[in-house]
Amino acid sequence: MSPTYYITTPIYYVNDKPHIGHAYTSLACDVMARFKRLDGYDVMFVTGTDEHGQKVEKASLAADLDPQSFTNIVSQNFWDLACLMGFSQDDFIRTTETRHIAAAQSLWCLLRNNGHIYLDYYEGWYSINDETFYSEADVKNLAGQHIAPTGAIVERVKNPSYFFDLSRWQEKLLAFYEANPNFIAPESRRNEVIGFVKGGLRDLSISRTNFKWGIPVPDDEKHVMYVWLDALTNYITAVDFPKVTSKYTQYWPADLHIIGKDILRFHAVYWPAFLMGAGLEPPKRVFAHGWWTNDGKKISKSIGNVIDPIALIRTYGLDPVRYYLMRDVPFGSDGHFLEPSIIKRMTSDLSNDIGNLIQRVLSMVAKNFASTVPIPGKFTSEDIALLASANALLVVVRRHFDNQAFHKGLEEIFYVIKYANKYVDDHAPWALRKSDYERMATVLYTLVETIRYIAVLLQPIMPTSCAKMLDQLAVPVNARSFNQLATKCRLVPGTRLPKPESIFPRWVEPRGVLDID
Repeated sequence: MSPTYYITTPIYYVNDKPHIGHAYTSLACDVMARFKRLDGYDVMFVTGTDEHGQKVEKASLAADLDPQSFTNIVSQNFWDLACLMGFSQDDFIRTTETRHIAAAQSLWCLLRNNGHIYLDYYEGWYSINDETFYSEADVKNLAGQHIAPTGAIVERVKNPSYFFDLSRWQEKLLAFYEANPNFIAPESRRNEVIGFVKGGLRDLSISRTNFKWGIPVPDDEKHVMYVWLDALTNYITAVDFPKVTSKYTQYWPADLHIIGKDILRFHAVYWPAFLMGAGLEPPKRVFAHGWWTNDGKKISKSIGNVIDPIALIRTYGLDPVRYYLMRDVPFGSDGHFLEPSIIKRMTSDLSNDIGNLIQRVLSMVAKNFASTVPIPGKFTSEDIALLASANALLVVVRRHFDNQAFHKGLEEIFYVIKYANKYVDDHAPWALRKSDYERMATVLYTLVETIRYIAVLLQPIMPTSCAKMLDQLAVPVNARSFNQLATKCRLVPGTRLPKPESIFPRWVEPRGVLDID
């Protein structure tokens, strides 16, 4: 039986259309899911939409729609983006689905029955935008407005509320973090969470009575569930909770939640506390990535500086956008969005490096060996060194991807690509045709085999382009997983190859200007 791997995006809030930040998070999950499938894992990849809460209720009123009709429209936008980006999700959760409502209410009942929920009043500072309460210490008075740490406006409220006894979980959470040092990543985020928990936890308000668009609290329908308790439950909804099915036992606890750093507290503090309170296992790892910025500010619909991923794809193509987002910035760090950087990556990395390598090598094979894989002679130390560098990639790239250091994994792959291009220049196979035809065959065989390794490993990042690369090498579809990256699986000499075609053409500036907003 194959090992399992369960990975999730956060579910996205449906009060507006998706932007580049949503695409970035889901892309990272898609890359991990594809990588693990190619590495022999039985993968469950889940994404979806968070459709309850006061913000959604207000947005639907502004659109002159009932909340369900509004969420149907906006959720479809996220589904359409997933399809456009080529994401390979296995499930798309909507929190308005019957299965999710049942799961959320079941988690509530477990927490209540285990003595972790009580009824009281909440008086304090509340942000509609963040759908959360803030302490007096968190709130600042700026120009007559009370502002949360996120920049959202807060207002003073007093409402009846059910509470989760979060204050009782401080020591248990700290013990959990110590026992599971890889639970929160990167390290800076782990330190941030530990510092927050050590500062003391207050009981958490987990119901609302000032709006109706939410999951009713079991046995008290005057209250709806706190949107974060509702939303976080999606991760176990997708594996059949509250039923303990083979899917649940096979995939839970989740191997990885990938999220933006702004929602780390909910995933690394509240979520494990909820699960432990219900007698369920916490996830294995939460990775909080950085933000993309535009004009030095976080890309956000509330600020109005959003970048439309659909416009990017239409302008630059899907695989170049996927590559740029995973390559240009360390995944845990903030990154400044710059269109010239996309063009630079397309030109330098894709066209000049890998595109040039493929085109040169396969054109020489077509011209000199009648479009068949050359029959190599004896390999020299230089040939063996290049093949060894390609052969060593999987272990190194796997280590980087398992740590969500996608840029480092790509650096390793492109080091070998540059190495292969230098090997072409050093050995000049075009000059060997008359002087040493067998040597020419060996050099070109070494290169096509190196390209095979590169194409197989780049599939999670650029699936469409890599499929074309492997097609041009006549690699069967069932021979493209990582277990084929072995000497015994090398290209068979004499195999007929199709006519080579350009895969990464040079960038040509289109007429007009891209509107990224």
